[in-house]
Amino acid sequence: MDFMSLDEAKVKLQSFEDDPKMKTEGRYSPSANDWPNNIMPFSKIHINYLSKNKSVDPRHYLSNLRLMISIRK
Repeated sequence: MDFMSLDEAKVKLQSFEDDPKMKTEGRYSPSANDWPNNIMPFSKIHINYLSKNKSVDPRHYLSNLRLMISIRK
């Protein structure tokens, strides 16, 4: 199986952000000068991680992430 591309991962991360049943808040980063109050968007955080860690399978990473950010009742 081929790794998911970063563009495909971006689309999936955006779908997480669009889903109200997912907790996708941005995080403060002192180097995030391009965003208001240095709050880096959820998608950008995870794309940066995947970009720096080429050996991580994005499909598995996003699958695990989805489990961690799902809001359960």
